[in-house]
Parts: sequence; C-alpha cells; structure tokens
Amino acid sequence: MSEIHAGPLDQADPEGEHHAGPLSSAKHSQAKKSWREKRWERRRRRRVAEEVLGWILVPVILIAGYWSVRAGLNALGTSPTALLQQVKTVVSSRSGN
Repeated sequence: MSEIHAGPLDQADPEGEHHAGPLSSAKHSQAKKSWREKRWERRRRRRVAEEVLGWILVPVILIAGYWSVRAGLNALGTSPTALLQQVKTVVSSRSGN
C-alpha cells in the first residue's frame, strides 16, 4: 500500500512539532480606507439598494396602474374588453368607407 493512502493520521507529538499550537498571533492591522474607497463602497451599496427597490417597486407600480385603469373604467360603466370592442368597431367602420 502506498504512503498516501496508509490510513488515519496519527496524533502529532506536541514536543516534536515546531508549530503545535496556533501560529504567531500577529494581528494584521487593516489599513485605513481612503476617501475614494469609502465613496466607492457607498456607491456600490446604494446601487444594490436601488436595484432591490426597483425589482420590488416596478411590479407594484404596474399592478397598481392596472387596477386603477380597471377601477376607472368600471366607474364609467365599461370594461377593458368592451373598450377594445368599441375601438375595433370604429377601425372596421373606417376601413369600410
């Protein structure tokens, strides 16, 4: 059998290992972001928020517009279907002349 697939690994001996515990605890201090980086991040967040709002608000506005047209036509005593029939009648009577 090859050494690669020899089986489970044995526990490492802490005295024999150079790095038995966590490696050096040197914390990487993050460099302060420049005003351009901050501005870029604000713009990116704003664009994402605008996209989310767009995907939510556009369908809501379209549905509200459809309902308002139907309500307006209903208040006038007609419907979109009847209105389209009237337009077809007018168009067909003009082409008959």
